[in-house]
Amino acid sequence: MKKDAYRVAVVGATGAVGNMMLSVLEKRSFPVKEIVMLASGRSTGRTLKFKGEEHPVRELTESSFDGVEIGLFSAGGSISAKFAPIAGQEGCVVVDNTAHFRMEPDVPLVVPEVNPEAIAGYTARNIIANPNCSTIQMVQVLKPLHDEAKIKRIVVSTYQAVSGTGKDALEEMLVQSREISNAIKWTKDQGIDELWAGLGKFRTMNANVYPHRIAFECLPHIDVFLDNDYSKEEMKMVWETAKILDPAVKVTATTVRVPSFFGHSESVNIETEKKLSPQRARELLDGFPGVKVLDDPRNNLYPLTALAGGEYETYVGRIREDESIANGLNLWIVSDNILKGAALNAVQIAEILIDRYI
Repeated sequence: MKKDAYRVAVVGATGAVGNMMLSVLEKRSFPVKEIVMLASGRSTGRTLKFKGEEHPVRELTESSFDGVEIGLFSAGGSISAKFAPIAGQEGCVVVDNTAHFRMEPDVPLVVPEVNPEAIAGYTARNIIANPNCSTIQMVQVLKPLHDEAKIKRIVVSTYQAVSGTGKDALEEMLVQSREISNAIKWTKDQGIDELWAGLGKFRTMNANVYPHRIAFECLPHIDVFLDNDYSKEEMKMVWETAKILDPAVKVTATTVRVPSFFGHSESVNIETEKKLSPQRARELLDGFPGVKVLDDPRNNLYPLTALAGGEYETYVGRIREDESIANGLNLWIVSDNILKGAALNAVQIAEILIDRYI
């Protein structure tokens, strides 16, 4: 018999994603009987608001999951590696936002609009994995196109916001931006060479979070580089798309960190087996759950992070034929990486879990 409400724990409650998980649980009226906010010991003594009331942040320990039925984890891979199995053994179903369990064969990797049926596999370990944020928004848009025309190959380049790295990265970008802006005294009446001269001293500047300055820069480097010279972020998109969408689809990715606060943008090129016109693609996407089509470029209407920020939908536009191949389309996809790319997707998984399974 379905319960009226559940005891829910948020692990990493003081972080950006943890905060957003609490907000989404509240806004979507998730049936929470008791909220348990967990974080490291240094957060003990803090309180966070949920449904108008302040709740204490408790230190995460091995005994934190007694009586907890659902755990939303977003505190880092090492934390999940240690505590998610403990929670699962206590009967708590974990929805984990880290990369640690994603490619484990007995752990479902789920985007609710794409493969909700995979949630049923949670019983193997009481753990469900949330995919990488850049993968979520891409497969969500590509799902109806794949069902219609069977995608053979995906070429994706991402432009990912600094918030994906965390609060320290946001602070570093702001500090660097202020330092550069305050130091440059260039006006449009001066030559470009004078601007270059002013910028020259910032070619190297203090950077702690990233290997190079992120302010006014694009870094083709997210996560560590692997033996094949792809970054781990790029290979996550390859591996996760195969597990979620279709292992037969070939994927190649280039992931780039850009000096934007929130929202990941993606240029996606697909080759399909069956011819798919841009108009038919728009029709398929316009009715697909969680997707919003913004595609009127002549009137300057296309997805922007400023439009997608704070919105549940993933935005798609610039849908056009790839004229270099027989069956190709180009798309521009934008989504809020903290919301749909993390917190919302996790809560949606939990909603299906309580509706169909527990």
